Amino acid sequence: MRTVKEISEITGISVRTLHYYDEIGLLKPTEKSEAGYRLYDDKALETLQQILFFREFDIPLKEIKNVMDNPAFDRNQILRMQREMLAAKKDRLERLIASIDDILKGDNKMDFSVFSEDDISTLYDDMVKNMNDEQREIFISHYGSMEDFERNFKKSAASESAQRNFAKLVEWYGSKEAVMESTKRSKGSEIFTSYQKRLGDIQKKLADKRGTDVNSFEIRELVGEYDFVSKQLYQMKDVRQLMMELADGYMENKGLREGVDSVYGEGSAVYIGEAIMAFYKR
Repeated sequence: MRTVKEISEITGISVRTLHYYDEIGLLKPTEKSEAGYRLYDDKALETLQQILFFREFDIPLKEIKNVMDNPAFDRNQILRMQREMLAAKKDRLERLIASIDDILKGDNKMDFSVFSEDDISTLYDDMVKNMNDEQREIFISHYGSMEDFERNFKKSAASESAQRNFAKLVEWYGSKEAVMESTKRSKGSEIFTSYQKRLGDIQKKLADKRGTDVNSFEIRELVGEYDFVSKQLYQMKDVRQLMMELADGYMENKGLREGVDSVYGEGSAVYIGEAIMAFYKR
């Protein structure tokens, strides 16, 4: 049996964190000594290792607990999933390194034509497939017909400003192929609305905590949930860069800041931005 202090020394996890894991039922001690000290066996240490694997991907503690409490929990299956996530992260880093190498060699070309005409046509087709009748009627009312909307969409998508936005999507998703695939898997309007509402609820919870240390467990858990929902909504494996840019906008963009504050109260935008920044920079 090992004490909390010994577990902390072995894993690098603070005693305070281990106490908190016990409080929320994520990692209970194997037993307690007569003096009331927490004691952990090797099986508990293995469980903690699994928790740390999850935390490496910034998965909220609540989500980790739900997974580990599930009777169908398969350790090897989870490890395979985590390996795939790490491999995807590794591939993205390698692409970024290759881009830097091109710049250093002088081979980098500022070409903003990220999506070809065929790509744009595919994007349009996938988007239309995921529209419901109500959404179609909105476009028909505004443009006159779906054919007119298609012509306007393709013309706008070919512009330099639109291609710059496409380039930003590629940066967020990691590749053009990932952007195209996310469009095919686009959520239905009701699911999309549900995810948006959930994000709004998280923002309100964060705003209500204004003044709380952004590095506290409760705030990091809320931002972790924000991260998880955003991944589901945008069909992205890694939303770190997207979230960091959002946080920067909350703190630096006056119009965006005033808009958020008008909904959640003065100082909300800056606080939410600081909480997001703290979560990803830690």
